[in-house]
Amino acid sequence: MTVFDGFSTTVVDTGEAQIFVWHKGAGEPVVLLHGHPRTSATWHRVAPLLVDRGYQVICPDLRGYGRSTSPSPRSDHSQQSKREMADDILAVARHLGHERFHLVGHDRGSYVALRLTLDQPASVDRLVLMDCIPISEHLRRVDAGFATAWWHWFFFAQPEIPERVINADPEGWYRPKADAATMGDENHAELMDAVRTPSVVRSMLEDYRAGLSIDREHEEADRRVGRKIESPTLVLWSLRDDLESLYGDPLTIWSDWAHSVTGFGIDSGHHMAAEAAPAVASAMSEFLRGETRASSFS
Repeated sequence: MTVFDGFSTTVVDTGEAQIFVWHKGAGEPVVLLHGHPRTSATWHRVAPLLVDRGYQVICPDLRGYGRSTSPSPRSDHSQQSKREMADDILAVARHLGHERFHLVGHDRGSYVALRLTLDQPASVDRLVLMDCIPISEHLRRVDAGFATAWWHWFFFAQPEIPERVINADPEGWYRPKADAATMGDENHAELMDAVRTPSVVRSMLEDYRAGLSIDREHEEADRRVGRKIESPTLVLWSLRDDLESLYGDPLTIWSDWAHSVTGFGIDSGHHMAAEAAPAVASAMSEFLRGETRASSFS
């Protein structure tokens, strides 16, 4: 038995990267993008529920994460920019025969989903963003509370030092936020295999370095010209994490970025795909069918 029992695997060559993908099902395609430091296996409880609801589910490892590759780092970190990562996902969808699809992103994957939707609005039918606000919105609001809670953003941005620290004991570094009982044994084993690989650690750190530089620049450029998300958007956040305590209602922020946004909290910690899979799958499938609940802005 694999972490995705009955799913097929594909490796898509996007020119700069080899993207590893799990996929299964028929019907409307839904692409699920994981966060840091996870892999596509983070969706192993949600994906089968969506397949059972009649969707074709596509779960890639993001560029440089898990079993996907990434080019060597560039001085501007652009090889790990969300624009490059979004182009990978578009190539994966097209390789599997889809010009248009639903898109879901959690944590770092949400930034890739946001970038893909802004850059390629004709490709994204409906968008789901989980436990996030745009990178530039975080940085506009930096204070002592954010810097204390999210200190890793700024540590990961330092040159070379994070690689030395993490690679000295990768399991020890990631173990406190990677509980096998919560994640599932196979999901946990896949994560541990990934973080033991120095090239994966380097790519994940480059993701954060790009976030504080080129990704922020891309988002600020969008705001200057008034570019907004065209797709109907659902925002989900975990009620037992810190997004609301830091910023209040996330929909207030997202209403400046999307023409039509709805959302609500899920009773879960940050990794809600593992901790609250039935609630997450139900929220997604209702939204993808065009149903809405709770607060909305348009």
